[in-house]
Amino acid sequence: MAAPLIRGIILRVGVEFRVNWISRGLSTSATCCRRVAPLGPMPNMDIDVKNLDDLEKYRSYTRYLKVAREESRKVHWWKTYRQYLNQDEEKSERIDIGLPNIRAPRIKEVKERKRVMRENHKNSELERATRLRTLSIPLDEVKAEWERTSGPYHVQKVAEHYGVYRDLFHGATFVPRIVLRVQYSLDEEHSLPVHRGNVVTPSEATIQPEVTFEAEESSLWTLLLTNPDGHLRDNDAEYVHWIVGNIPGNSVQSGEQICHYLPPFPAKGTGYHRFIFILFKQEQPIDFTEDCLPSPCHSLESRTFQTFDFYRKHQDYMTPAGLAFFQSQWDDSVTHTFHHLLNMKEPVFEYDRPPVYHPPQKKYPHGEPVRYLDRYRDSQETTYGIY
Repeated sequence: MAAPLIRGIILRVGVEFRVNWISRGLSTSATCCRRVAPLGPMPNMDIDVKNLDDLEKYRSYTRYLKVAREESRKVHWWKTYRQYLNQDEEKSERIDIGLPNIRAPRIKEVKERKRVMRENHKNSELERATRLRTLSIPLDEVKAEWERTSGPYHVQKVAEHYGVYRDLFHGATFVPRIVLRVQYSLDEEHSLPVHRGNVVTPSEATIQPEVTFEAEESSLWTLLLTNPDGHLRDNDAEYVHWIVGNIPGNSVQSGEQICHYLPPFPAKGTGYHRFIFILFKQEQPIDFTEDCLPSPCHSLESRTFQTFDFYRKHQDYMTPAGLAFFQSQWDDSVTHTFHHLLNMKEPVFEYDRPPVYHPPQKKYPHGEPVRYLDRYRDSQETTYGIY
């Protein structure tokens, strides 16, 4: 067989070595690069591999852990895998727009904790109840302590998980230091609380909720309820459901109604929507004349809203301090809201399923089920679960 015809050979000698062979439409390329010295000393270069027995032993895990922590604090010229994973987060620093953290000194907290422990050790009744397994823990006091200490940070993590800060404040964050308690009244005896992402149906949220929080009588607040998932035309916009401004103390009923309450109306087929309550603390009375909507306001165009723009407009006089939200999806009450309150046809979103894919038909379908040919039959009759 004749040797292949070589049309051209390119040879370059130096830092880069490349050879291109072109013959009968076939090309081959090879590249060799010169090795470069590392930017700094490599790890464990000072260790003599041949005399490993002469290395200093740690003799305890505590000493090894201490040396490892000291080594991790040193600055190296290379990057660890954690630095590669978190380099995007380091570039975009989170801006804290919440209230400042005013906490007692650490020494004072430790002294108070030790004092409580000494009193518990001296309490013979507590020791006897613990030994007999009859001790009852006051859950209300535990919850109050959680809300006062680590609860706000847990709520912040949950809100980050649900994308609240990302969608409302464009990535800025805050710690909800004011506990916001929201309850929807179901009847005279029962009420449904709003926690942090629990499900509340639109029929349960038709009436304006009762909102309470701890505040001084001389303080002023603004309460906002918005839906970042329900806008029918713009994915980046929201629908505002309720705004009350210049609230004296914790009396929401005495505040200025900027936008009256509108029950949730998640459209059919759009899944769960987030309905977010945000409590702002005001530095002084704010003039909300430009933000006021007519009462009642049943126009979705007028209720188009963006929390980020609202906060940026009044950021010199208000600070986000409280947070609570629930999830809701379509039920029968949404139809009544669209037809009677919003006076419009109810939008319905349906999923258009693609046609079922069938591989090309085999002429001799060996090993296929008995009703294999029914897949390719030109008929609308059912195939009785072949797929």
